[in-house]
Parts: sequence; structure tokens; C-alpha cells
Amino acid sequence: MCNLIYPRNARRRLLLRTVLLSLLVFFAVGCSSPPESVAPPRPVWVFQVGETAVFSPASFAGEIVPRRETTLAFRVAGKLAARLVDVGERVHKGQVLARLEPSDYQLATRNLKAQLAAARAESHLTHADLLRYQELLAQNVISAPEWERRQTADITARERVAALEAQFRQTGNQLGYAELLAERDGVITALTVEAGEVVAAGQSLGSLAQLDEQEVLIQIPEQRLAEILPGVAVFVTLSVAPERRLKATIREVAASTDPATRTYRVRATLLEGREITRLGMTATLWLPPPISSNLAIPRSAVFAPHEQPLQAKVWLLDTAAMTVHSIPVVLGQPLADQRIEASGLTPGQRIVTAGVHRLKEGQTVSLTKQGDQS
Repeated sequence: MCNLIYPRNARRRLLLRTVLLSLLVFFAVGCSSPPESVAPPRPVWVFQVGETAVFSPASFAGEIVPRRETTLAFRVAGKLAARLVDVGERVHKGQVLARLEPSDYQLATRNLKAQLAAARAESHLTHADLLRYQELLAQNVISAPEWERRQTADITARERVAALEAQFRQTGNQLGYAELLAERDGVITALTVEAGEVVAAGQSLGSLAQLDEQEVLIQIPEQRLAEILPGVAVFVTLSVAPERRLKATIREVAASTDPATRTYRVRATLLEGREITRLGMTATLWLPPPISSNLAIPRSAVFAPHEQPLQAKVWLLDTAAMTVHSIPVVLGQPLADQRIEASGLTPGQRIVTAGVHRLKEGQTVSLTKQGDQS
């Protein structure tokens, strides 16, 4: 009986060992990691550095203005009798533009003319008396003090004549000032009075612009002041003829800002195109674009790592190993065509322009067919 039981127990122990061994092999195989697979190279687009940064030309809106514009005003006060011109009318030098009522100045002239005639008659009389008293003094008929009084009276009469002559000329000038004459050839750009109004001496009545030179007046911010210097060549376009570029040159840059707009007034003299320009036309002045010593790169190539969010970097391609590593760059002003000025690179280097946020240091890459922008 015992012999029959013992083999059965042995078989059970053998079966238990087999199960345990199978479980150990299963867990050992399940816990072991699979062999690492090699990641394929990441396809990228690259750009070959080599272009110098060229900024787009800056433009400023302005208007056509005359270089010389004179304020019209009478040199004397009075009531405006007639206004002989209108706004926009071309006038010539010496042409009468307006007249004051001259009656007061005519009366003043007549008054002084009469006073001058009387003074001259009195001067002739005192001078004749002086000659007679000079003969009496030589004959010792009169004393020396009496002759000196006659000499003083003669001098006084002559000086009174001289004073009245000056006043008469001054009054004649004022009578002439009752007519407002054009100082030069030009066009009337503004008039602010009508016949019948009383105007003061020096009161602005309008303006007269010369047409021999025309300019473009613009306002620029202080950030662009360093780019604009007198004598710099620029060009101008008009809204009526945008396809034509007119040559011009910077003539004047204001020394201080406008207190209202905080901008600087700049005048550029037009060198051509006077046959199509008119005063007051809208114009655009274009400054020549500055050329930087830095290079231009696509904006998509620039990234900032998480640990250095303020440091701009680009991925530089090692063409021999086909790997990338990041290098810092200093960015400048943005440019046209989605590019930006950057320093810290060398012409001929290749940088990644697409997928820059998914790359890692030393990562292997491959070039796509459309991606090589060299």
C-alpha cells in the first residue's frame, strides 16, 4: 500500500516544479525590456545664410507746399475799399491786390503840404532878414546879440521846413500803402477779408505762394530722425500718379518737435515733376532703405528654449554628420518677406527653418526635397 502512494506523491511534486519553473520563465520574459529601436532621421527644411539684411523703404505721407509763402498785409490801417483778386489766381509782381479807402491819408497829405508851403515861405523871410541884419551888424547899427537872435530864427525856420518835408514824404508813403501790391509772381493761396472790413496795420489778409520751387512737407517721429539729414536723396510719389517717382532732396529738418504732435517737420525740395504737381496735393515721401551689416534669416528659424525664454537661438546643421545643434543669435529689426535681421551667424551656414520646436541637441535630420532653400 505504501509503495502505491509514494509514486503518486512524486508525480505531484514533479508537476508542481514544472508549473513553478514555467511561471518563473514567463515572468522573466515579461519583465525584460525589448531592444531599443533606432529613431529615423527627422526631415527638416534648411536655409543657407548669405543675404545681407535690407530694410524696406520707409514712407511718410505729406503734401505739396511752396518753398516760399508770403503773408499779405497792409502796412497801414483803414477800411478795405476793394479786393481785386481771388484764391487760386495767379498774380505778377507789382500787381494791385487790394485797396483801402485813401481819404484820410489824402487829407493828411494835403494838410502837411500846406504846412510845408507856409514853413518854406517863413524860412525865406527869416533868411532875408538875416542877410539884412548882417549888413547892419557890419555898420555897427545893431548889437551882436540881436544878430544872433536873427541867426537862430533862420536856423529854426530851415529845420522846421526839413521836418515838415520828412512828414510829408511819410504821409505820401502811407497814401501809397493804401494799395496792397504783390511782392513777387505767384498764386494767391488764401484770403481772409472782404471789402468793407476795417483792418489793422499788419493784420494778415491772406497768403501769396511762389511757384518757382515746390516742396513736400512731412512729419516724422523722433525714432527716425537719425535717418533723415539735409541733402539726402529721396523720391516722391503722388496719389494722382502713383506709378511715377519724382526725385527730391531733403532741404530742411526742424530743430525741435511740434508741441502738439511731438514730431519733427521735414521739407524735401522737388527736383522734377512740376508739370503735374499742384499745391496741396497728397504726396508720399520714400526714404532710401538702410543696408545693415547683419544677415537676414527667416523668422521661422528662430526659437527660444524653455530654460532660456529670453535667448533667441537657431538650429545649425552639421552637413557632415547631418545633426543639429543650437546657437544663440541677436535679433534686429523685422524685414520684408517674413525675415528678420540677425547677428551671430556666418554666410554659408545652414539653419533649420521648419519644426524647430521639435528638435533636440545632436538629433539626426534629413533634408526634404522642398526644404533645402539654399
